[in-house]
Amino acid sequence: MLRIITQLTDLRAELRRICDRTDSGEMSEQQATVEAILRRVAKEGDRALIEYTAQFDHIDLTPETLRVKGDELDAAYQQVSKELLDAIRLAKQQIEAFHRQRVPKSWVQFGEDGIVLGKRYTAVDAAGLYVPGGRAAYPSTVLMNAIPAQVAGVQRIVMVTPPGQGKGINPAVLVAAQEAGIQEIYRVGGAQAIAALAYGTETIPRVDVITGPGNLYVMLAKKQVYGRVGIDSLAGPSEVLIIADEAANPVHIAADLLAQAEHDPLAAAILLTPSLPLAEAVVTAVNEQLAEHPRRVLTEKAIAHYGLIGIVQTLEQAVELSNNFAPEHLELEVEDPWSLVEQVHHAGAIFLGYSTPEAVGDYLAGPNHTLPTSGAARYASALGVETFLKHSSIIQYTPAALRKQGGAVMTLAETEGLISHRDSVRLRLEP
Repeated sequence: MLRIITQLTDLRAELRRICDRTDSGEMSEQQATVEAILRRVAKEGDRALIEYTAQFDHIDLTPETLRVKGDELDAAYQQVSKELLDAIRLAKQQIEAFHRQRVPKSWVQFGEDGIVLGKRYTAVDAAGLYVPGGRAAYPSTVLMNAIPAQVAGVQRIVMVTPPGQGKGINPAVLVAAQEAGIQEIYRVGGAQAIAALAYGTETIPRVDVITGPGNLYVMLAKKQVYGRVGIDSLAGPSEVLIIADEAANPVHIAADLLAQAEHDPLAAAILLTPSLPLAEAVVTAVNEQLAEHPRRVLTEKAIAHYGLIGIVQTLEQAVELSNNFAPEHLELEVEDPWSLVEQVHHAGAIFLGYSTPEAVGDYLAGPNHTLPTSGAARYASALGVETFLKHSSIIQYTPAALRKQGGAVMTLAETEGLISHRDSVRLRLEP
């Protein structure tokens, strides 16, 4: 049952509890499991991958069957409808167009005395993309991760995803991967897949950056390998926070809440509104839509534990609560959403107006759907082209420039007690 909370103190406490639902301090058992998996894969390579896949996914693999072969990739096209293929290609087109606008440009600046300064952007050599499996197939996640890497210019893009029955990978996922230019695909998931990408095995060479969402174990694994490799963010269970006024459609809001809850038992679905009649109508609509829901048990669990409706005094108060929560997805289902946008400081993605369900961002609009969760939107952003880029500073001094500024460099070096730093300038200035 979706709860309605009318007391502000209780509402703040519940929002904090939901935001902290994946706090690693409360996940010591899972964290220990992940640590053990990482250590073993780093030490034993393919053998550990194969045994963990048998243990967790109940699939028997060999080193030869870890990688998806060409005949399976070719066959995938025969197993998807023309409508789905057209949708994948349209999504690819729009996602690519959006991300091409975000490619930073290298630059060089020529200053006085021949000083040259600049910044040069280069792509990482290899990127590993994690695509969830299990409860559903996610071709959209393939596109959202692979296309920014392609636009950035990454030469080697690897995809890992848990195998399904009969060792197969969902054909829609395989088609999306090929449309996005990925040919190196491995049927392995969970923390063990993250370990393989970070440390490398006999079959799976290591990568430089790991991106993509996953379950709690995947998130904890990415957190622990960060520093050895780069990561996009600690994308955990999905969440939506909707701010709605009295004119919003309760049936639409109910569908948007359930669209998050159906992802995962830990998914969060939150509505903040000043309208109690709207809140009550949304509860009714949620119950009606759940009645025949194909994922009813999972979705009800998420709604019961991490769903709520909060009654606020004003829309501005709702935005303040949202900023404290820093949601992955924020929907502004109000008559004038642009009047609230400037007040929003922390959100992974913002959806404006009554006709913009979060689902358009998940699939087709263009901006990335791999977003920070669990409050990380306070400091993190969506996955993008820059996730796969590094930048190097460019510096060149002429003899005249070094003579002009060398004294200040030597003074600073001496202040810090770094004599060889000082001498590296002094010796160049001596006649």
